[in-house]
Amino acid sequence: MDLRNIAIIAHVDHGKTTLVDELLKQSGTYRENQATTERAMDSNDIERERGITILAKATSVEWHGTRVNIVDTPGHADFGGEVERILSMVDGVCLLVDAAEGPMPQTKFVLAKALGLGLKPIVVLNKVDKPDAEPDRALNEVFDLFANLGASDEQLDFPTVYASGRSGWADLELDGPRKDLSALFDLIVRHVEPPKQIAHRDEPFSMLATTLGSDPFIGRLLTGRVQTGTLKAGDTLKALSRDGDRIEQFRVSKILAFRGLSQQPIDVAEAGDIVSVAGMTKATVADTLCALEIENAIPAQPIDPPTISVTFGINDSPLAGKDGTKVQSRVIRERLMKEAESNVAIKIEDTPGGESFIVSGRGELQMGVLIENMRREGFELSISRPRVIFREEDGQRMEPIEEVTIDVDEEFSGAVIEKLTGPRKGDLVEMRAAGAGKTRIIAHVPSRGLIGYQGEFMTDTRGTGVLNRIFHDWVPYKGPIQGRRQGVLISMENGTTVAFALWNLEDRGKLFLGAQEQVYEGMIIGEHSRDNDLEVNPLKGKKLTNMRASGSDEAVRLTTPTRMSLEESIAYIDDDELVEVTPKIVRLRKLHLDPHERKRQSRAS
Repeated sequence: MDLRNIAIIAHVDHGKTTLVDELLKQSGTYRENQATTERAMDSNDIERERGITILAKATSVEWHGTRVNIVDTPGHADFGGEVERILSMVDGVCLLVDAAEGPMPQTKFVLAKALGLGLKPIVVLNKVDKPDAEPDRALNEVFDLFANLGASDEQLDFPTVYASGRSGWADLELDGPRKDLSALFDLIVRHVEPPKQIAHRDEPFSMLATTLGSDPFIGRLLTGRVQTGTLKAGDTLKALSRDGDRIEQFRVSKILAFRGLSQQPIDVAEAGDIVSVAGMTKATVADTLCALEIENAIPAQPIDPPTISVTFGINDSPLAGKDGTKVQSRVIRERLMKEAESNVAIKIEDTPGGESFIVSGRGELQMGVLIENMRREGFELSISRPRVIFREEDGQRMEPIEEVTIDVDEEFSGAVIEKLTGPRKGDLVEMRAAGAGKTRIIAHVPSRGLIGYQGEFMTDTRGTGVLNRIFHDWVPYKGPIQGRRQGVLISMENGTTVAFALWNLEDRGKLFLGAQEQVYEGMIIGEHSRDNDLEVNPLKGKKLTNMRASGSDEAVRLTTPTRMSLEESIAYIDDDELVEVTPKIVRLRKLHLDPHERKRQSRAS
């Protein structure tokens, strides 16, 4: 059967996974009476909850005698390690762009990777049926982006499709019939070249592993595109590391190919196809699986280095061990090493004491997803504030800066620019009207300045702003950047909070918890209205006398507490604070407090 391998790349929420749903339906992958789910490729619970793609996943459809392997890629730069590996498996890309928003930061990120590999893109202007869609403007911006990224003349001569993934149609003209996706299918078959590997089917077998998975019945699975030769179940292979060192020799127990949403066993894998191989015990991502006579490993695509690090440690608070089942440092280390094996964008280091581990990655979202997965598996952890990774170049300290693209209502643009270019030491690159009363702001801001900014940004724009960020470059260190301005309210007692005590504390600042909740000494229960930390007693009840009863006064009415999500908590804490994460709850706590400061605060309160 004729073969095509293509990846769908786009910014977050531009409609990749929804378009793949329609491609599967219209290619006849589903039975007529088969129950289907929306965004079928987002199989992970967190992907479904957040509406984002985290893991790259492959599927295949048949169109008029041609099998099309389609890879759905993450749109967020934090998961760019997935994109970089996956693009080496395909021969073309569909670049999906929202006709209203135009190219966004993550569009630029994934497109730069695709153009660097010499892939020829097809541009799909999606959501052209939206009321605020401007397909001509979006197309001009896409062309300018191609030119800025150094696209070749052949890549600049890209075909364009106008589509609505949700409605299930795509046309070569904006005023086309709008019936189905046949125009997109035909263009993929016509524009994307068949795999060059097909010409090497007579050579010894070799394959570069790009993703790692597991099956409860057949064990470890490595997925990749067959570079040369053919493979049958039962063949003996060896695994080579990136450096060409021999890792292991193994017998192939099963070969699986993507057929629709499932993987099915096949007898023979041929050069050019994307398959999963089972039978190995040690080989992992970026290793080469090959015939015994091959000596050299296939070069693996380099992965961009991590930009932030977070310290994972055991939960040693007074309330530790009440919710989770996995609390030992040994178990936490095993889980982190397992994650680093399948996710090449993450690096793990042991600290000298062995009780905590430094996890380096691409961004706060990537760390947040890893922590969320671990807490759902029953882990209890303590998490430090994210720290930016610096590096030395010619004796000069360099730090990462990010390109921030913001869409806000015009009335809030002044406050946003003031925050970014003032205390956060960013540089304004561009500011222009984006239509519908919106302003688009593009700035280069140090990564340090963006840690914890998301919550402040949503407050400044009253929840209407949209912020996207992507790694831009390394620049000389810009000097100290002020962290959180407000102090915190810290519990000085162990026990259960009392409504009367919290009611009296409301004048001191905003609270993070309500009545009848467990607290302990050192736990952060709120944000102080001033810039210093304050120890308070949230357990202090009303004094009762024979002149009044506890219920005779007016009932205490508490303000609804501010509940922070996991990501918000990690971004909120300061360097001397930790986030305590359990399967049921997220708490904040102070690491230590100077005795003199404690006395001074006690007198003040």
